[in-house]
Amino acid sequence: MDTTATDEVHSAYAGALQQLRTEGRPLLDPSFVLLRIENVGATHIDETDYAVLDEDKVGIRVSFPGRRVAGMVVTELSDEFLRPSFEGRSGLNVRDGVIQLPKVPMNRAAHYKVLAALEREAGETRDPGTEFKPPKIVGGIKGGVGSGRIRETRSRTGVSRQAVSLICFLVVVILAQLATSLATDDSSAPLDCATGSLTVTGSTAFEPVLSDAADLYGDTCPGADISIETDGSAAGVAELDRAGREDEDGSPAMIAFSDGPKDEGLPRLLPRPIAFSLFTLVVNEEAGVQDLSAGQIRDLYRGDVTNWSELGGADLPVRLISRHADSGTRRTFQERVLDGTWELAPTSQDCREVHPGAAGDVVRCELGSTGDVLDAVAGIPGAIGYAEVGRTNEREDVLPLRIDGQAATLEAADHGAYPFWETEFAYTYGEPAPDSLAASFLRYLTNEVGQDIIRARDHRPCAELENPVLCRPL
Repeated sequence: MDTTATDEVHSAYAGALQQLRTEGRPLLDPSFVLLRIENVGATHIDETDYAVLDEDKVGIRVSFPGRRVAGMVVTELSDEFLRPSFEGRSGLNVRDGVIQLPKVPMNRAAHYKVLAALEREAGETRDPGTEFKPPKIVGGIKGGVGSGRIRETRSRTGVSRQAVSLICFLVVVILAQLATSLATDDSSAPLDCATGSLTVTGSTAFEPVLSDAADLYGDTCPGADISIETDGSAAGVAELDRAGREDEDGSPAMIAFSDGPKDEGLPRLLPRPIAFSLFTLVVNEEAGVQDLSAGQIRDLYRGDVTNWSELGGADLPVRLISRHADSGTRRTFQERVLDGTWELAPTSQDCREVHPGAAGDVVRCELGSTGDVLDAVAGIPGAIGYAEVGRTNEREDVLPLRIDGQAATLEAADHGAYPFWETEFAYTYGEPAPDSLAASFLRYLTNEVGQDIIRARDHRPCAELENPVLCRPL
């Protein structure tokens, strides 16, 4: 909505609206604008998704050429949990005639409304009945559909001639489709659907993406049976290599996903970069730390720090919750955070106490999956572990740990400021047949639907990076 309070039609009824004042004087040719900000995309929007610098609290800026903002108020929230985003020093402000809106996290279809009172700039002229100049909106979403642009919509009443024509056209199309469906077999699968069975194995960190994609693919292509059996990157790659050697055709119906590249000595396994993945250290809430330097983290995993109080935290013993050696997440952690140094040998079976006879004073245990690590960190005082960011964001009982002051964001990793990241690869044994379920599922993961799933789980599709072939920061 964008309307004046003194137009020719309504001026007789404007009443108090014409008496609006600012700084002791009446507003000059006052008008009102009702802004509705809505997430109409396919995935949720987080604070870090706004295309502004991390330290900038403002996500969207709105100005009105020829008019200045006299005041504004947030009038409607689609969800109550949006309210804290507008409180305190959230970024909500009016400055130099510009409405500044904060970086509001928004689920799909979430929205809020802002009502603003405007006045004509001194020296500006406008003929009665003419429309105002359109507002200027500065803002965007990183990596969003349609280049992340903010689209303007306007409320309208009535049905236009174009809409009537479109409705008539659609009626004709529907009737034609009905006639076609009656004359043909309607049991055929959609384009690019494949049938048969497929086993997907490998990374437990990437498992949520794979499960979501398999479910949606199965809904679209009922003849496909995709089994998700993730038990670690190295184990999955080894299983694929073994299955390929045993398969008579040399092309088993299997895909292995790995956090990072395969080891040497597997020449028949062909890689395809799928996503850019972020990982983070997580600590138990009682540890009393949220930011450590890379050097302090290396001290922890060398066993040089046994109590959190040595790092300024709580008086609690350090308990290292790690993954097995075949975990891609562990391999990434050792290479990118520990500078290639392997973790200590396990000293505990229950992740709470050093086992009698174990060499070392620090509790360190190994678990089989990302979920097991997060559960242990949440339930054991003083525990620290590592996990994929998307899985961590789903939890409220663990704290993500910053590294050298940097949170685990795609932007920080892309600029070389955050080290704990890896490329997610899909491996096949040889090149799968184009009409196979394996080839079809890989295409599905890299098209628009698959990319939406990858984004929704806090990864970034390789296609959105500046170098999609390498799928890593430049």
